[in-house]
Amino acid sequence: MAVFSSLSDRLQDTFERLRGKGRLTEDDINSAMREIRMALLEADVNYRVVKNFVAACKEKCMTADVLESLTPAQNVVRIVLDQLTELLGSTESKLVLPQNRTPNVIMLVGLQGSGKTTAAAKLAYLLKGQKRSPLLAACDVHRPAAADQLATLGSEIGVPVYRGDGKDAVAIARESIKEAVDHLNDVVIVDTAGRLQIDEEMMAEAVDIKNAVKPDQILMVVDAMTGQDIVNVVRTFAERVDFDGVIMSKLDGDARGGGALSVREVTGKPIKFVSQGEKPDSLEVFHPDRMAKRILGMGDVVGIIEQAQKVASEQDVANAERMLREGFTMDDMLDQMQQIRKMGGLSKLVGMIPGGDRALAQAGGDLDESQIVRIEAMIRSMTPEERANPKKINGQRRRRIAAGSGRTVQEVNQLLKQWNEMNKMMGKMKAMANEMGMGGKGGSRKARRQMQQMMRNMGGRRGGGGFPF
Repeated sequence: MAVFSSLSDRLQDTFERLRGKGRLTEDDINSAMREIRMALLEADVNYRVVKNFVAACKEKCMTADVLESLTPAQNVVRIVLDQLTELLGSTESKLVLPQNRTPNVIMLVGLQGSGKTTAAAKLAYLLKGQKRSPLLAACDVHRPAAADQLATLGSEIGVPVYRGDGKDAVAIARESIKEAVDHLNDVVIVDTAGRLQIDEEMMAEAVDIKNAVKPDQILMVVDAMTGQDIVNVVRTFAERVDFDGVIMSKLDGDARGGGALSVREVTGKPIKFVSQGEKPDSLEVFHPDRMAKRILGMGDVVGIIEQAQKVASEQDVANAERMLREGFTMDDMLDQMQQIRKMGGLSKLVGMIPGGDRALAQAGGDLDESQIVRIEAMIRSMTPEERANPKKINGQRRRRIAAGSGRTVQEVNQLLKQWNEMNKMMGKMKAMANEMGMGGKGGSRKARRQMQQMMRNMGGRRGGGGFPF
């Protein structure tokens, strides 16, 4: 989550200094609040939002429960976490579409360059994955090639795009509803025009489209890299078209991200989705509590599990059960590589681990994804017999595998070492499984707890989505 990396570092450093104190004084709290205030202002959060946030945190931190606690620093972190979660929206705000209307209509608004057209395609992809049949309406008739861009994105994800005459945005929006009815599409996503800044023509057109199609949801696309300047923009849109929620785009950018922290407080409108990356599947439901934890360096372990469950299949479960019986093969390791790719790659996963965002920043903001490519090349250079039983790979075979994959013998040795560690883990899990089945009713409770923990550590449903490193 690069957009909050600087803010996250500042806040974590502040908490580290507090943890070094056995007791906190009023001066300690005041000093910490000053640092938090400066961190938020430097992240370009709206100054009124910062003022209210720090005041609320300070009031709760000055209680006797905190100052006289045996773990005062932990209490301060908890208070800041709760306030940050509340600032971001407290609870998940789902996209609500009435069932008594077909098709449902979702209208996207926002400034030019905010990622509106891309967000429309990503939202269509998300809804398609939920067994809906979306239609994209190209109502941006002002930006050159906007309709072409939407048509290209729609073609990539298998979603139709209605372009109409390419001249009258209101007519295109109205006709797209008829098009959806004729072709049994149950959701229409209307991509509207934006400008580099607010102007009356753009707002009037947005209002006319809203009146023509009566959308069930109006979502404003906001660039997370925009600072507190976005506050005036979202206020204007809230007044003129009364949008229902926000799609926060470009969370993988390098800017300070103050706008993302200001929108909810300033407008009262929830952030419904966030987008990190360019791929169609990079739009995700926004969880304020998880975002707050990541900003404070606590990671998003629940998110990791959900990512693993998304890519898990019945075959994965069967493979996990087979691995318990027969051991871990190189084909299994190759499958793990492919699962990591489906889950967004190493950088995304590490960023969701507690402290992972800071580790990524120290590593230059990204991990070497080519490591997966190298491992795949070495495994594919093995014979079926060698993949099934890597213990047979002697020195001569290692040299052949290295030559066939363009890698070194040392790298092949490292791969075999990784496989051996995973195989040992499978052996322990098999022993626990056997123990769980012994001793009558339910087996050993300790073994069951250890088994469950090890399965969770592997990151997937019933052990089907683990990582080889």
